[in-house]
Amino acid sequence: MALWDRIRESASTMQTQLLAKKNDLKSGAFRDASMAMCALVAAADGTVDPSERRRVAQLIATNEVLQNFPADDLHRRFEDNLNKLAADFDFGKVSVLQEIGKAKKKPTEARAVIQIGIVIGGADGDFDKDEQAVVREACFALDLPPHEFDL
Repeated sequence: MALWDRIRESASTMQTQLLAKKNDLKSGAFRDASMAMCALVAAADGTVDPSERRRVAQLIATNEVLQNFPADDLHRRFEDNLNKLAADFDFGKVSVLQEIGKAKKKPTEARAVIQIGIVIGGADGDFDKDEQAVVREACFALDLPPHEFDL
């Protein structure tokens, strides 16, 4: 199976799993950690490209699981996290990973945050090394083994 097909299949599987848990994913910690994860994946290479910013914002707005929350609130949280990363990537990453780590109290939410990172990273068909690396770091922040997600 080609890498492109594996990435697309993995992102699709993760989205299906997320939809099955949609009703369990309504807490503020999940919302905040998910937006931090989206920002981290969008800025994974250390820069915040405007086209990447728009693409991820669009994915957030259309993701069925995230529709548990007001779109304007999600967008504001996503932008706040991106701005931290854009101002100083290394310092911002520490702050964003701390935000992600707040979801570790509920294993279902913690796994869902990682799955959202994989869905966002693989949405363009190229879940690149930088994106995989930041999702792997998020696994550590959530006390989850990266191999559980094929990372």
